[in-house]
Amino acid sequence: MDVERSLRLIAGTFIVASLVLSRVHSEYWLLFTGFVGLNLFQSFFTNWCPMMWLLKKIGGKGCCRTC
Repeated sequence: MDVERSLRLIAGTFIVASLVLSRVHSEYWLLFTGFVGLNLFQSFFTNWCPMMWLLKKIGGKGCCRTC
């Protein structure tokens, strides 16, 4: 699986998990949902995402040959 698809899977999992935890445990888990959303928003403008950097460091492959 390439880095971009992995990123989408991780972000979606974090968001769904934090929404479930906010219903079951504490509403403060919604702050984590907001953090993930803000991180995706800033990565749109800066073209840099900490999770993509981490995935590439551990050996993830880009979707194209130039990545």
